[in-house]
Amino acid sequence: MLLTGIAFDNVFKVEAFKIIRPYWYILAYLPVGIPVLQEVWETFKAKDFFTEFSLMSIATIGAFAIGEYPEGVTVMLFYTIGELFQMAAVNRAKRNISALLDIRANVAHVFRNGRFETINPEKVAVGENIQIKAGEKIPLDGEMLSEKSSFNTAALTGESKPKTINKGENVLAGMLNLDRVIEIKVTKIFADSALSRILEMVQNATTRKAKTELFIRKFAKIYTPIVFFLALALVIIPFLVLGKDYHFQTWLYRSLVFLVISCPCALVISIPLGYFGGIGAASANGILFKGSNFLDLITKLNTVVMDKTGTLTKGVFKVQKVKSNIDENDFLKLLTSVEAKSTHPIAKAIVSYVDHMDVYPVENILEVAGMGLKATINGKEVLAGNIKLLEKFNIGFDSKIKDIEESIVVLAVDQKYVGYVLIADEIKEDAGDAIQQLHENGVKQVVMLSGDKTSIVKQVAGKLRIDSYFGDLLPEDKVSKLEDIKKDKTKVVAFVGDGINDTPVLAISDIGIAMGAMGSDAAIETADVVIQTDQPSKIATAIKIGKATKNVVIQNIVLAFAVKALVLILGAGGLATMWEAVFADVGVALLAILNAVRIQKMKF
Repeated sequence: MLLTGIAFDNVFKVEAFKIIRPYWYILAYLPVGIPVLQEVWETFKAKDFFTEFSLMSIATIGAFAIGEYPEGVTVMLFYTIGELFQMAAVNRAKRNISALLDIRANVAHVFRNGRFETINPEKVAVGENIQIKAGEKIPLDGEMLSEKSSFNTAALTGESKPKTINKGENVLAGMLNLDRVIEIKVTKIFADSALSRILEMVQNATTRKAKTELFIRKFAKIYTPIVFFLALALVIIPFLVLGKDYHFQTWLYRSLVFLVISCPCALVISIPLGYFGGIGAASANGILFKGSNFLDLITKLNTVVMDKTGTLTKGVFKVQKVKSNIDENDFLKLLTSVEAKSTHPIAKAIVSYVDHMDVYPVENILEVAGMGLKATINGKEVLAGNIKLLEKFNIGFDSKIKDIEESIVVLAVDQKYVGYVLIADEIKEDAGDAIQQLHENGVKQVVMLSGDKTSIVKQVAGKLRIDSYFGDLLPEDKVSKLEDIKKDKTKVVAFVGDGINDTPVLAISDIGIAMGAMGSDAAIETADVVIQTDQPSKIATAIKIGKATKNVVIQNIVLAFAVKALVLILGAGGLATMWEAVFADVGVALLAILNAVRIQKMKF
């Protein structure tokens, strides 16, 4: 209708059209104008009088009042097109995030009353057995009861390579079973599953705003009323100054142009959209930011402190050697009985090594933080852990074992050292590349903190070219070391870890990064950023996404202010018409939106 009206006005110049001209443009205005006028009504009811909706409405209704019908329709039409572009961009970002919602299984086949029943996953209890057929999604976290199967973990980790999981290992909700019917024992209710936690983090991510985003919101609330009163002054002051030469329609038109130009749409739309796009791009890369504030902060990161086991190394330990002063079977049975009560990767390696060996009943189990376990077995006091545990309880041992570089677990029975097992871990494939990429992306110092032996920590640090390292640390020692690093106020420090013992350090760092959706619940809950894969190289990817997002946001701010400032000056001087005003407002908003969308298409 707008284009037809403009054609009748300027090309065909039909005289009869002049009679219906106002009504024609009013009809053209209604489909795009009514939704905005409804928004104005809602904001007025909330006592918020100065918004982009009220500015657009005043400008377009004012244009109608002075007979500038095509301009009035055009402003509102292009504003609506801008809104549609914004919605499309937001929906694109949401698809990257909400794709996670599609990986939830709707049903679970649970074994009850001698057969498998199909029920809602939320009604399955911990300890129940469920069956998953090939091609089905895992509905709940659990322990593998079948011998093994291959799983697509892309939805959780972003990795397309299938993962083989064996009997006794953990299976997570959201994984896709690929090749056989399996059974798992449920270890967590639906609400506590890794997938549910991830979804909750994603859905809450946009509630924690970056400083730039918060500033723009505050700025718009102050800026909009100022613009309104300046536009009003543009009508009143010339009347006082010019007297008889004052032409009301001319200055009202300039005032309306001023209003349209100064509308803060480009800022209030494109900046949050930029951050939203960044969060979406990160999710597509298997990285969860718990707020756009951390997307901003990660660009300033200059110091990264990392845990070793499970972060830079695979955390998949294997027993390499058994050395005991007593019968080896009895030694392993005592050691396994105690270690079966621990969730530490080394403890799991020992239990896995002896496989189906019967264990002794264990009483009075006590964890000695960072050292090991103390327990009573058949009336005997048994200690299992590292050398520090023996030293704490003043138990004598062969001093030569201190020279062993690999990790060892020692065993003492009734205050007597009886032997050790030697355990080996493996460095992750991308660990070296991760350290190099961190340095290339502005990180000046990479530090490794570990509870492992200093000799092993030194060896790993040398291979990965880590700047500095500290070994033989208890959880409280890690906190102390991080606090020492943070004393230098020029440092923005991230800590990267995956275990429950890393939780205190994650909490006090500027940015806490939990490694792996398969890390401990406490670590994931405390962290500000969650790397869903086990790849340390994703930390550099997170920095790149943060920097790309910041660049786009700055570009949008500069673009919006530069164009608006120029056209505002021209508008106040009568050199810019409503058409230039449309470009300065809606045109810039469209350009800013398209610029923000680029983040989601970038390769990191």
